[in-house]
Amino acid sequence: MFAQFLAEEDGAQVVEYALIIAVVSIALVIALNALTTGTSFSSFITRVSTCLTGGTCA
Repeated sequence: MFAQFLAEEDGAQVVEYALIIAVVSIALVIALNALTTGTSFSSFITRVSTCLTGGTCA
């Protein structure tokens, strides 16, 4: 019974997906933090929406 438990690999895929999601999330946080240096996140979103609606992009 114990050997069969060790041989199962069903949970390994879930752990792999969780690790991938964690790495992508950390990368997004670092990227957004670098983009918003010196400004608040809400002002960054305002700048992006201005650019997308045809305003001037700085």
